[in-house]
Amino acid sequence: MRRIVCLILTLAAVSLAVEPAFAHHLMGGKTPATFAQGILSGLGHPIIGLDHFAAVVAVGCLAAAHRAGAALAGGFALAMMAGVALHLHGTTVPGAELLVALTVIALGALMLRAREMSAAAALALFAGTGLAHGYALGESIYGAEPTPLYAYLFGLALIQSAIALGAMGAARALMAEPLRLRLIGAGIAGVGLAVFVQQLVPAA
Repeated sequence: MRRIVCLILTLAAVSLAVEPAFAHHLMGGKTPATFAQGILSGLGHPIIGLDHFAAVVAVGCLAAAHRAGAALAGGFALAMMAGVALHLHGTTVPGAELLVALTVIALGALMLRAREMSAAAALALFAGTGLAHGYALGESIYGAEPTPLYAYLFGLALIQSAIALGAMGAARALMAEPLRLRLIGAGIAGVGLAVFVQQLVPAA
């Protein structure tokens, strides 16, 4: 357990140093204006943001414990699309980035527990996480024309589904080595902790 705690703190420190270099806008802060820019932005966002990437990996790993894992991962993807739509329709969610960080910490903590959730509980968790992350990602496409917007949504759905399903397959291959999955969970929790601290520092 001491090693896991040390790993969480180490990864949090590394993420604090690295995360500022990753913008939530793939186009240099500009809203995508073409189909190509839209799809590239959608494909890139769950990767350039460590918090979003960690969340999608965690969803895949947690879904691996269920026979309907692919459907659960799909539910997460649909919820993320709904979160983007909420942002685009002008819905305001106070402290959205803090909420995103808390979801990452929660997902990592659940992996550390190494106890299987019910499928209903997993779906509820994934839906809430998807909504929060989708809302945050919606900022980068807000105000875009329909063509780049739809391209963005397609790219976003494609890449997050691929990452979640890939993580699910890897997690199932590691079922016989639960310590490795717990270490991955520790890393995810560390990323979430780093992002949470980053969000608090500017307000201090």
